[in-house]
Amino acid sequence: MPGLPAKDCIDVQVRMRSIDEARDAPLLAAIGFRCRPEPWNRVEVSGGRQCRKLVFAPPIGARWCNVHLREGSGPNARFALLFRDYLRTDEDARRAWGAFKQRLALSVPDLLEYGQIKAPATEVLMGAAERWAAETGWSAARAA
Repeated sequence: MPGLPAKDCIDVQVRMRSIDEARDAPLLAAIGFRCRPEPWNRVEVSGGRQCRKLVFAPPIGARWCNVHLREGSGPNARFALLFRDYLRTDEDARRAWGAFKQRLALSVPDLLEYGQIKAPATEVLMGAAERWAAETGWSAARAA
């Protein structure tokens, strides 16, 4: 996202009708992508609901990326789109979020701990994003 400091990693969301690891993992493996083994890889909570997901790492030696498979109608897919669109629109929020993540990354090198600290701050940011969505009529259906 232009203007947002971030690690050198591309995050891509692929919205699917349904997630089936037995079907989806071999398809991505055939082109070198590896299903992430971490426990957070298969389920995430969004909007108070547990949502299925899968995250894939790139082929060895390729540019670092995360390919997130989410069910297109799930609240976690909406969350990712709203997060992106809100930060694209609100320069102050984007600057503050970037500064927060930079400071956090410098002080917390452990990825699990980093994520645990970042989670409550993300909830605060998303409260503002939800207000913005209501005020502007934003919808995930038009955001794709």
